[in-house]
Amino acid sequence: MSEKIFALDIGTRSVVGIILEKNEESYHVKDILSKEHAERAMLDGQIHDVLSVSKVIQQIKGELEEKHGELKKVCVAAAGRALKTERAMVSVNIQGKPMMNKDDILHLELSAVQQAQSSVAEKMTDENSYHYYCVGYSVLYYRLDGQEIGSLIDQSGEEASVEIIATFLPKVVVESLLAALKRADLQLEALTLEPIAAINVLIPPSMRRLNVALVDIGAGTSDIAITDMGTVIAYGMVPIAGDEITEAISDQLLLDFPLAEEAKRQLHTQKEISVTDILGFETSISREEIIEQISPALHKLADSISAEILSLNNNKPPKAVMLVGGGSLTPELPRLLAEKLHLPSNRVAIRGIDAIANLTLSDHLAKGPELVTPIGIALAANRNPIQYVSVTVNGQSIRLFDMKKLTVGDCLLAAGIKMNKLYGKPGMAMIVNVNGQTITIPGIHGSAPSIYLNGKSASLDDEVKNGDILVAEKGEDGKQSVIKIEELIDNIPRKTVKINGTRYEIEAVVKKNGETVSSEEIIADRDTIVCKLPETIEQLLESLRLKHLISTIKPFTVFVNDRIIQLSTFTGKILKNGIEVRLTSGYEDHDELIIKSPAIPTVSDLCNALNIKMHHSIPVSFNGKRIVLSKVLTEFYRNDQLLAENDSLINGENIKMVQHKMEPFIFQDLFRHVEVDMPQTTNARFILLKNNKETTFHEQIEPGDDLRILWPTASNRQ
Repeated sequence: MSEKIFALDIGTRSVVGIILEKNEESYHVKDILSKEHAERAMLDGQIHDVLSVSKVIQQIKGELEEKHGELKKVCVAAAGRALKTERAMVSVNIQGKPMMNKDDILHLELSAVQQAQSSVAEKMTDENSYHYYCVGYSVLYYRLDGQEIGSLIDQSGEEASVEIIATFLPKVVVESLLAALKRADLQLEALTLEPIAAINVLIPPSMRRLNVALVDIGAGTSDIAITDMGTVIAYGMVPIAGDEITEAISDQLLLDFPLAEEAKRQLHTQKEISVTDILGFETSISREEIIEQISPALHKLADSISAEILSLNNNKPPKAVMLVGGGSLTPELPRLLAEKLHLPSNRVAIRGIDAIANLTLSDHLAKGPELVTPIGIALAANRNPIQYVSVTVNGQSIRLFDMKKLTVGDCLLAAGIKMNKLYGKPGMAMIVNVNGQTITIPGIHGSAPSIYLNGKSASLDDEVKNGDILVAEKGEDGKQSVIKIEELIDNIPRKTVKINGTRYEIEAVVKKNGETVSSEEIIADRDTIVCKLPETIEQLLESLRLKHLISTIKPFTVFVNDRIIQLSTFTGKILKNGIEVRLTSGYEDHDELIIKSPAIPTVSDLCNALNIKMHHSIPVSFNGKRIVLSKVLTEFYRNDQLLAENDSLINGENIKMVQHKMEPFIFQDLFRHVEVDMPQTTNARFILLKNNKETTFHEQIEPGDDLRILWPTASNRQ
């Protein structure tokens, strides 16, 4: 017994109704009826005027019912031009995370799909991204640390990213389609997508492992679908098609649009055509001449289609291209597409309904590629009807458009659950300063979400069925990392040096926030860590507790009446490997240092440094003997104790200095330096002579003077 199938192809310009009869495995097209919209009721595949579209559907239904009996159910397709294709890329930090598994990668892919979904919603001024069905997506690239890679499974690094191309169908397209059918008293028997309809009749599943592009060229748009790896990986549309060529012919030959459309169709089969222009002149013109005149429009159409194919197919040409739809008969189009896609000419071909197996047509119907999509809708909707699947996600009931194998991931997308929020947040990062360099220590990664399908643990790619119950629980948030100082510093530096014959091993001192700590100390946020070896010889001696050697190397210093005096000539020396260096000099591993102490200065050395005299002296002659007369000019006291000229000084001590006024010597000063013996026979009378001249006690004397004391005897006085 035969089964009658009624299908509608609701396009932008017209609605096509088709009656098919199914006999076991074969199909017979009994009738086809096409009617154009009275006004612009369709735009980009979406019904904008439900009432207007429903009137056209009612007219087609009425006329077909007169010939074929009552029609209650209908198969329809959502237009390919209503599909929205979007690319998106998502990156995730995987530093310190275990190697990536399949679920991690699926989560990354679905996060990218969700981002594309949001981009589509934003472009369509729709805030709710889940108002779009994802009808398929394809991975364009995986990248690890910026480098393209074949697979991310079991990979580890710093950053993983995925770029996808996804196709979405606005839910409002389906809803408006159902509303138009309801007004025409028709029930939806089955639903499909126009690209799927054409693919299902021309490219069976066994061929879909091949990378093939199907282009449905209509009047206003060209719809594109790409197959690969056993499925449809991408859909696209370009807003240029057969009308562009018709307009070019109209412009070149001065024809009104209907005559130009007829001339375009004749070009497919005739080498020369005759046309009558708007001025009434009849002209015969060759096919080659017309093609040359409309060449810019042909190239524009071929450029647009080939560019979209490459964009959808990861910037590489497919293995073959199939052309369907009335616009596929555009002259020279297969050849131009082959050139622009760098394919052999026999890899781009027009496919008509003769390519559909087990299909016959009534004699009054003309065969052509424009019938592929309407017939495909009827066959695809009958063979592979798309239905709604109802699933509960976290207590929320959602309906999905069952166009492919539905997975847990699809349900989460449809429920509007943000994929990137299912994973636990990473722990708080720490910022520490190590030897002057700011280092960020990332927190521990959050755990993966727990997903349950009908009470059992599930993964994102598990298949779901009608009535399934899904629960998605957010993964636990990560914590702050626990890091020891030694984990931040690869090796605690060490050096060995020899100082005055003794070998010392120096290890870097570790300080946290100014306090010396062990290298096993745990780091906290905002800590300042310093781990350095002493850099100079002075720092080295301090770290080895040899500060007493530093004092011998620095200039000898005393304070005289609270004024600092440096005795620079009394400074020790540092020899590094035999060469004199300074305290501020650096050192290397296995250097040998010799520190020489200086001589100890005396009070006399201090006087020389101050350029002062302790005494004032002059030589004179007394009673024929040479003597030196001396007066104290400067006195030095240490704690009120008078210091002698040869007394040693102490580094850093404070000395009191007393200076006396320099006065000339007089004869009387002589008696502080000599003892005068009085003769026994004297009568206590004496005579003072200076340079053989009698003088007095207060007479000033000069260096070299000859001084004498004479004691006259008693007899001489007589």
